[in-house]
Amino acid sequence: MAMAALRREGRRFAAPLISNNPINPLHSSFAPAKEQALLGVRSISTQIVRNRMKSVRNIQKITKAMKMVAASKLRAIQTRAENSRGLWQPFTALLGDTPSVDVKKNVIVTISSDKGLCGGINSTSVKISRALHKLNSGPDKESKYVVLGEKAKAQLVRDSKKNIELILTELQKNPLNYTQVSVLADDILKNVENDALRIVFNKFQSVVSFLPTTATVLSPEVVEREAESGGKLGELDSYEIEGGETKSEILQNLSEFQFSCVLFNAVLENACSEQGARMSAMDSSSRNAGEMLDRLTLTYNRTRQASITTELIEIISGASALEG
Repeated sequence: MAMAALRREGRRFAAPLISNNPINPLHSSFAPAKEQALLGVRSISTQIVRNRMKSVRNIQKITKAMKMVAASKLRAIQTRAENSRGLWQPFTALLGDTPSVDVKKNVIVTISSDKGLCGGINSTSVKISRALHKLNSGPDKESKYVVLGEKAKAQLVRDSKKNIELILTELQKNPLNYTQVSVLADDILKNVENDALRIVFNKFQSVVSFLPTTATVLSPEVVEREAESGGKLGELDSYEIEGGETKSEILQNLSEFQFSCVLFNAVLENACSEQGARMSAMDSSSRNAGEMLDRLTLTYNRTRQASITTELIEIISGASALEG
């Protein structure tokens, strides 16, 4: 909202504010608008400039406040996101992360924010999701979306509504925790059939940098098939299984736990990227508002000086006429 208002002020300010052919101020104040348009009048009063300056100054206060709020939220989430990386890394070492695996049923889990004013992180996630959908679609393949967040929903519903299986929003309404995300992961696994889950999110690197990332979680059947065919997943056979559980049951539990851990980390990483991008966007908006205030101040001073000069000329001309 703040950025949109700032852009509107910029468009209003883009037109020249002072006419090259000024006319009598009294005529300008009382002449009909149609007549002024025919005369090419573009003059502006100091009151209008002051109102614009007040509007831009209020917008600048909002953007600065939003930047501070984003910085506070980022500090709270960043530590949790860094700690959550230790959850999914052992699974990657054990089960691997094979984005090139060829399966029939692909589910693309697109993670985005519920609010805007955070740069292009949501558009980036949607672009990658669309590319993955196109890559994993074909006569013998099926690709579906699971959308997390309002912003990805708004973009994907336009052209891919029939391919969306599940939409979940307001994830960050309450502080994120593993229990909440694990219930969410369980709902996805129960309601959406899949051979591979491809999670698209923005990995946090710094306040001004985020890395679009895709994590792949395979279903237990595909993991078992890949393990039997050798390769990295073939190392599973080197582990001894204790207890009464079979290999299929263990793979089922590992796959579900892996998905909940990866999803938890992805949601936190994306939340960090969102707050960092919002900080950067609000900082740019505050600087732009400051530059616009400088231009408006200059215009105000010039308009005021022109008005004073015109009045002085009229006084001098009237005095000369009386003397003559």
